[in-house]
Amino acid sequence: MRTTSSKPRASLSRAQARRVALAAQGFLDPPHTPPTMRTLSRTLDRTGVLQVDSVNVLQRAHYMPLYSRMGAYDVDLVRRAVEGRPRRMVEYWAHVQALMPVDLWPVMRHRMARYRDGKHKWWGTVVTDELTDNLLAEIADRGASTARDLDDGLPRKKESWGWNWSTTRRALDYMFMVGDVAIAGRNSQFEIRYDLPERVIPAQHLQAQAPTEAEANKELVRRAARSHGVATARDLADYYRMRLQPKAGLHAAQDAVDALVADGELLPVTVEGLTRTAYLHRDARVPRRVGARALLSPFDPVVWERERTEALFDFFYRIEIYTPVEKRIHGYYVLPFLLGDRIVGRVDLKADRKTGLLLAKAAYAEPGAPPETAHELARELERLAGWLGLDTIVVERRGDLAPALRVEVGA
Repeated sequence: MRTTSSKPRASLSRAQARRVALAAQGFLDPPHTPPTMRTLSRTLDRTGVLQVDSVNVLQRAHYMPLYSRMGAYDVDLVRRAVEGRPRRMVEYWAHVQALMPVDLWPVMRHRMARYRDGKHKWWGTVVTDELTDNLLAEIADRGASTARDLDDGLPRKKESWGWNWSTTRRALDYMFMVGDVAIAGRNSQFEIRYDLPERVIPAQHLQAQAPTEAEANKELVRRAARSHGVATARDLADYYRMRLQPKAGLHAAQDAVDALVADGELLPVTVEGLTRTAYLHRDARVPRRVGARALLSPFDPVVWERERTEALFDFFYRIEIYTPVEKRIHGYYVLPFLLGDRIVGRVDLKADRKTGLLLAKAAYAEPGAPPETAHELARELERLAGWLGLDTIVVERRGDLAPALRVEVGA
């Protein structure tokens, strides 16, 4: 733990905990201009995972956390990291569907083994050996393929082995979860391209001996602790979607937390605003200042655990994508605005690619937001528009921050 004192801190203020969290997530890293593969690798090391989601109203979810930390970058870096050699990232059910460092593949094998136990009740579909064998044979012959590719290329007769697109997609999903296939990438329609693991995962990771479940959980909690900086056991378990408490004799996150505390890698601390014990990673930085300015995706690790976000940032946040229009409070795709070490506002954004417009459909200031909030948000919107290749920012009238923001962008 790097602090101004040589002694571990027994407690952290809310502001200190925010700065620890932001430093752990990479908001203190010096910029590279332009960002390089080295920048991307460093950022992935901070976040641990990049959640994947199909919503594309602004930009794909896995691109945004990189942008928030690295600034404007060539998104082809992500494709190269996923598909090129050496392969740096691969998709798996890490947080949820997410890109993760490829060296986590063996650590996830215990998770794959558990999913295999649910083979005959996968999303209500019976996944037979005949079905998976046929799919594997077809993929081996074709190479990386989407579910649609395979649906076009294999027998459809139901009396043969139950082939139809829905069954195919669910079977492939099961095969992906248990590690029988791996994701080689996605096509331009964002469809998954499945391939044999040996053609996706580098041999040193594919052939590595799998750790025990206890060892794997310890490694996942260790990585979550490095990415969070300071967090409760519940937060640490959520980062890689682990059980907090043991069940039916299986290990869980709390066991790993206790082991890492015993090793001295995690330090129990109290944090202002948290009712539960928090754990500070021994290598965490406690900076005096964080000078961030960033829009955070709804799927950004800083805000995806809502209770933690509210406790540390005093920011109540919910994704309203699936909320009926008439019941939405702030908008469809609302991004928190981080300024310094505080979340000072939120803005509902849409990229209208046909007209070249970045639409700010609503903008709101948080209580106590500084006077420069509209100015700084306008500068951030200009940077975002440039990255997305959009020519003009249009600020609509909804929200208490909208009038000042309209003046700042001249819209």
